[in-house]
Amino acid sequence: MKKTLYLILALFPLLTLSACGQNNNIENQNYNAARSSSSINNVTQEQSTPPTEEEKQAPTETTLCEFSTPIKSKSSNRLNNIQITCQTLNGKTVNNGEEFSFCQTVGQVSSSKGYKLADVIINKQIKQALGGGMCQVSTTLYNAVLAAPSLQVTERHQHDKPVNYIEAGMDATVSYGSKDFKFVNNSGKTIKIYANADNGVVYVKIATLE
Repeated sequence: MKKTLYLILALFPLLTLSACGQNNNIENQNYNAARSSSSINNVTQEQSTPPTEEEKQAPTETTLCEFSTPIKSKSSNRLNNIQITCQTLNGKTVNNGEEFSFCQTVGQVSSSKGYKLADVIINKQIKQALGGGMCQVSTTLYNAVLAAPSLQVTERHQHDKPVNYIEAGMDATVSYGSKDFKFVNNSGKTIKIYANADNGVVYVKIATLE
């Protein structure tokens, strides 16, 4: 009898630990299940979040036309001028029936705007002038416009000497106050112009908004 009692007393701590371990496992399982359920609920709530009023009102954009030209010059000043011009042009909208003016949109070049001296063509000669390079942007835009029959070119001028970023006769030179590039939006919708200079190219896209 005493031996049996000693045996029970000796095994009692082990039985208690085992029971505690089982309880802990059950509690951990319940905790993990609760966490999993909470995570699923959170994901479901995030996925079912309705769009904001701003998102509902945002217009749908459809690409109308696009065009790109290669930047072959290694001049940092020229690239600087191209990037400034693209940044100014980027995001501009033109309402249906409205005439777009490149010079009025971009404005007159000046050092205060960040423009630098770079090569320009004047009287068939290469000279240094503020804003050299911006004509590549107007040329790229011109060719994008040509790809959309609903956009009508109303003013465009050609360099008096070939340029190396577009085939002969397909350029569009601009000079504030004398030579402009213009077109009318006859698409029936508002259009938006995107322009950027990156990875060695000048890229222009025109999208309709509805």
